[in-house]
Amino acid sequence: MDLQIDDFYQDASRALLALYRAFPRKTTLYIDDLIGYHEPDEYGLPAVRHQSCLGTLLWLGEEGYLRHAGTLSHEAVEQVVLSEKGFLRLSTRIADVQLQHADLPANALRVRSTLARQLQESLASGDGERLANLARQLLNPDA
Repeated sequence: MDLQIDDFYQDASRALLALYRAFPRKTTLYIDDLIGYHEPDEYGLPAVRHQSCLGTLLWLGEEGYLRHAGTLSHEAVEQVVLSEKGFLRLSTRIADVQLQHADLPANALRVRSTLARQLQESLASGDGERLANLARQLLNPDA
């Protein structure tokens, strides 16, 4: 099993949701806020898990989901904001959610059926499989 991919989906989802909640303001994303504290190794280097989360944030920037001004050592990415691509993907409505909750008022349905809301609910419930499916949809909307 590729546990680092599951971690990637969680890290990407948490980071993008934090930016979605702050949008359109720029913010600083601290690694410890996203994944918790991980003890550095015996040489003082960040833990592998910590490095993976930072790598996720940098990859999201390289792929155009967010923009940032740089890193604060290994601790954070600063002046981060969602790109248009990231914002539009998170704002996308998911059809099966719209069908399940068709009885809701239009404004409630609009919010509840967004990919952002579904990612948030999956993270909160700990449903890793649903989170992986939603993250793949976020990163590859044609799939």
